[in-house]
Amino acid sequence: MLEEPQEDHGELYSHFLFHYGVLLRHGFFKYLFFMIVMCLYVCIIGANVLLIVVICVNRSLHEPMYLFLCSLFVNELYGSTGLFPFLLVQILSDIRTVSAPLCFLQIYSLHTYVCVEFINLAVMSYDRYLAICYPLQYNTRMTSKKVSMLITMTWLLPFIAIWILISLSLSLQLCGNIINKVYCDNYSIVKLACSDTTVNNVYGLIFTFFMIMFPVSLIMYSYMRILRVCFSGCKQSRQKALSTCTPHLASLINFSFGAFFEVSQSRFNMSGVPNMLRIFLSLYALTCQPLFSPMMYGLNMSKIYILCKNLLLAGLQKEDP
Repeated sequence: MLEEPQEDHGELYSHFLFHYGVLLRHGFFKYLFFMIVMCLYVCIIGANVLLIVVICVNRSLHEPMYLFLCSLFVNELYGSTGLFPFLLVQILSDIRTVSAPLCFLQIYSLHTYVCVEFINLAVMSYDRYLAICYPLQYNTRMTSKKVSMLITMTWLLPFIAIWILISLSLSLQLCGNIINKVYCDNYSIVKLACSDTTVNNVYGLIFTFFMIMFPVSLIMYSYMRILRVCFSGCKQSRQKALSTCTPHLASLINFSFGAFFEVSQSRFNMSGVPNMLRIFLSLYALTCQPLFSPMMYGLNMSKIYILCKNLLLAGLQKEDP
């Protein structure tokens, strides 16, 4: 029997209980869902590690665009590792609870993953903007020092911002421990608070603007300028520009769709949406994006595709007697 949530008020519970997690553990579907999630996780690891290795070992790919891509693939591994092992254990386990430290660790990893993803995509759009709109000045503007600085900021800023976010949540007094999700997120913890959450809400708005809305606005501005240059140039330059920008835009749209639903689910009443559909859509950005990104870039960028193909063929030839 599961213990009911404690009646004491004004404390940080030692464990949190997942409400929707039980829907994933019914008979045959429990093992089917486990196999699907496990296969997806293995594919994510394989695809992202392959592209990271290809970029790192080939000097021809040691260019800003590919280094930013490498940072993106590392983030996909980081984000999926923050979710999948936890989710796989939850599926097979009969216990629907998670300890508070592990819950906050997952919040930290998943929130930093989302922020790094948006900022990394913004940096990539800025790189494409310089390459297409200022091709003659690109090498002087996008130096190796600037690339290192941009990658460092991409990772450092979210880690600091989320640390502050978690610190504010840890100071709250909670009046419950039930999370209506299959994983931990910060807003679910804030909604359980019986103390004043004004500081959390204000910081949350500032955080959302600088870590999500500002990068998305920068991306949209960059691509508006890129499209303007493309359609005013010759057909060949237009096709070349679109071929490099299409994966970036597709990746942004895919991730933004999942993130938008997750924000909507947290802020609005979604009781009219079936529970299983709600679970699928809440997991969409965290499960599909880590596989979608390497597939889009690996298949659409010819240099990466050719090198990956050669690497895989070389590996198969070595296995043949």
